[in-house]
Amino acid sequence: MTQPNPLRERLTRWGFSWAGLRDNRHGEWWLLAQMTLIAAHALPPEPSLQALGWHWPLVWRGVGGVVVLIGVAVGAQAVFHLGDSLSPLPEPMPGAALVTEGAYGRCRHPLYQSLLLCSLGVVLLLGSLLHLGLLLALALVLGWKARREETRLCAEHPDYATYRQNTAAIVPFLPWLDWRG
Repeated sequence: MTQPNPLRERLTRWGFSWAGLRDNRHGEWWLLAQMTLIAAHALPPEPSLQALGWHWPLVWRGVGGVVVLIGVAVGAQAVFHLGDSLSPLPEPMPGAALVTEGAYGRCRHPLYQSLLLCSLGVVLLLGSLLHLGLLLALALVLGWKARREETRLCAEHPDYATYRQNTAAIVPFLPWLDWRG
């Protein structure tokens, strides 16, 4: 008798497949780009500020640490409110309810907001131009990923259009990261 594999079951429930990795049917490529950029945050700061003759102030490192903690808290709240509807893919879970409360009452994509806050925190912690570039690239990828996700959410939830008009997308009032209407 074969033991159930919880990871395989979860991946299947989310819609992952080898075919999807080949043709991006559920937005797998957006997730791969996102994960690559997140993993790249583990790289050392480049160029080194010391090599440029600069000293990164301790206060900015402290602010960066606080921003990372805020990002983690926003993400935890978003995960809590999504519950079983959580999926890393931009394809909504079939039959999942539309969540508009808690972190989702402040913005439509608080998990993406959380990732950007954590990335900004790393930039401030390290004072790194490389990490600033990673933050900007992550903002582009998450903006595109969220737009794909919203196309599907509009098709699946008739109430989504009203929610979209009244709630910021990822970062309020920042044009690429907040499109309403």
